[in-house]
Amino acid sequence: MNDAQLAAWLTLSFTPRLGGVALARLMSVDSPENLVQYSPLQWQKLGLKSAQIQYIQQEAAPEVERCLHWLQHSPSHHILTPLDESYPHLLSQMSSHPPVLFVKGELAAVNSAQFAMVGSRHASLDGLRASKEFAYQLAQHGLTITSGLALGVDGHAHDGALMAHGKTVAVLGSGVDQIYPSRHKGLAERILQQDGALVSELRPDAKPRAENFPRRNRIISGLSQGVLVVEAAERSGSLITARYALEQNRDVFALPGSIYQPGFSGTNQLLKQGAILALNPQDILDELNPALSRSSYDYQPVQTQLNLTQQATPEITVNHSQPLPFPQLLANVGNEPTPVDILSQRTHIPVHEVMMQILELELAGHVISVPGGYILNSGNKPR
Repeated sequence: MNDAQLAAWLTLSFTPRLGGVALARLMSVDSPENLVQYSPLQWQKLGLKSAQIQYIQQEAAPEVERCLHWLQHSPSHHILTPLDESYPHLLSQMSSHPPVLFVKGELAAVNSAQFAMVGSRHASLDGLRASKEFAYQLAQHGLTITSGLALGVDGHAHDGALMAHGKTVAVLGSGVDQIYPSRHKGLAERILQQDGALVSELRPDAKPRAENFPRRNRIISGLSQGVLVVEAAERSGSLITARYALEQNRDVFALPGSIYQPGFSGTNQLLKQGAILALNPQDILDELNPALSRSSYDYQPVQTQLNLTQQATPEITVNHSQPLPFPQLLANVGNEPTPVDILSQRTHIPVHEVMMQILELELAGHVISVPGGYILNSGNKPR
């Protein structure tokens, strides 16, 4: 697709209130290049409103030009349409697949065998630990871990895949140049450094908006062979992803939780409704292996269980030009394992706040979780 064709495609894709069905209908009438040259009367005959016609003829050009400039800025920038060979095959099978997909990073990651992991932004420590451990082991067995870069389960899933030196894909509810939440900018950089990818159907400079996040969930599940809901309350957005997955004929897995913890009410309900119980990563691999072996992906069958305690210390790159987060807490972490309660005593910070801060420091690569507590990442000490 040349620049003129892509510009026409982007123009129609960005037109307000022009959904996938209407867009497909228009493109069955004529090519995008010809359509954007239509007169207002021709557009009216095709059913477009005056505001849509005004956008196509007067307002689209600068937005499209910024996207084309972004595409040319770096070889790691990609704009995919369903006509491209690199457009993810599983995603193209969705009835509501995005007409345009912006990818920052490696296209190979977006076209690899993916498995989605989603869950609460306010997950329990058990939920966060499970997110990281499941992602680590699934990545070790060749699956690319796909999630939404949010706080909580999403961030720990991405981090677990990176610790296993695997690939991970982050699907955003903003543009790929507008990382949200901002505290995950470091995590996004690590994803790109390790041949992963950031993906969005929104323009690269699009700001995060609340209504974007439920829609991005259909892309998370659509890219993936299956979805694991790690921890979710009764009204969690993760359940939206599970619903999309079912509509897309994907396997839905869930981790069980205490009936006395509201944060697990959603996952327990999924299990009651027929989701596949996942007590360990092997349960997922056993279910997915037959489907993956019939696909074109280079997937190796599982031979043995992994022991997370035997993992090597991850190599993590930290951008030291950025101010260090939580300096008071970081100053009290050394080369000897220090548990959370001791850090709380030293800093006079409540334990629950120490837990949240130390988890963010771990995601950013400043500290490492080891048996007995946390230590500084010796390869990335502040300079």
